[in-house]
Amino acid sequence: MKPMGPIPPYFAGQPVLTIAGRTAHDWVAEAGSPLFVYDVDIVTARLSQLRAALPQACEIHYAIKANPLPAMLAAVAPLVGGLDVASGGELAKALAVKDGAQISFAGPGKRDTELEAAIRAGVTINLESEGEAARALAIGERLGVTPRLAVRVNPSFELKGSGMKMGGRPSPFGVDAARVPALVRMLIDAGADWRGFHIFAGSQALDSAAICETQAATVALASELARAIGVVPPLVNLGGGFGIPYFAGDAPVDIAMIGERLAPQLGGEWAAQGYAIELGRWIVGECGVYLTRVIDRKMSGDEIFLICDGGLNHQLAASGNFGTVVRRNYPVAVADRMDAAASETVSVVGPLCTPLDRLADRVALPPAQPGDVIAVFLAGAYGASASPAAFLGHDPAAERVATRQADG
Repeated sequence: MKPMGPIPPYFAGQPVLTIAGRTAHDWVAEAGSPLFVYDVDIVTARLSQLRAALPQACEIHYAIKANPLPAMLAAVAPLVGGLDVASGGELAKALAVKDGAQISFAGPGKRDTELEAAIRAGVTINLESEGEAARALAIGERLGVTPRLAVRVNPSFELKGSGMKMGGRPSPFGVDAARVPALVRMLIDAGADWRGFHIFAGSQALDSAAICETQAATVALASELARAIGVVPPLVNLGGGFGIPYFAGDAPVDIAMIGERLAPQLGGEWAAQGYAIELGRWIVGECGVYLTRVIDRKMSGDEIFLICDGGLNHQLAASGNFGTVVRRNYPVAVADRMDAAASETVSVVGPLCTPLDRLADRVALPPAQPGDVIAVFLAGAYGASASPAAFLGHDPAAERVATRQADG
């Protein structure tokens, strides 16, 4: 038997799994299986908790790559100060729910058509290179529009303990810190609307002290760059990197501690006019549950397999094939027997013709039979949109965004 991660507190302790006030079986009966359900009330509660913890000078941005479902964006947009996008497709979705002045666009390899769309809409472009800066300035001049340009900085440090390190090394992301002052002075001299810095050192970190240390280093770096340039930045996007507990032994980030330690950092002669923390996974990851129905139960040797109608084609991350080196188990449950004794060891697998299609590897669950619904938790971020839905021609999973008052 192998351990699972902790069921999020919003769902733990229930005898029968309910999501936004309705049972998992009710959701499947209405929308079919496989199915993602996202409880927006959880998102609202988490953002309220975060807002209370952060200093007033620090705004919250949502990185829509975590979950770009239009219904999710419509729910989250009024609750945050900005949306961060990483493609022309995400930009179009963001513009449907937020004014361009409240959107920023990061990512290497932006096409000219994407830069043009962003400049026309008044979106802040986080420049990843001097070459991208030159293209953006040329497009702005051609359009007769002053481009809003920030510089993404590749810092000399990384976020310790992060699942995905974004700094402290040569990178396709951002401009090396030593080259940033010259680039910003060029932008200002060229007449661009310089909007500040984006500094992102890593993601999926659970070490609260390491996050605090990285934020302090980020604020200090931004001040050093501002002093070298001679201009106070309008905004410093501190990145994010707050993780959520997926696996056994994981513990949640201490938001209160992060806010307390960040507050005294945000002053000084070269402090920015404003700051932002950009989060995706932390905001929406725990609100989602992936529901998949057991199609077959079989024995092979001395192992039991629950074969389900969905798998890595919808939930690549839970299969261990997205961003992890060693495969570990997300929390899973038999939806209508959450409080029953976990009396047998089973592997939960999908319908795909590959041994990689394994949602849970030798975990302890109550006995389950064909027709039962398996719940895979922590499915609100990097689920449907980060998975190979077209692989082997299976249908995509349905998605529903819901609250306890209404669903849709």
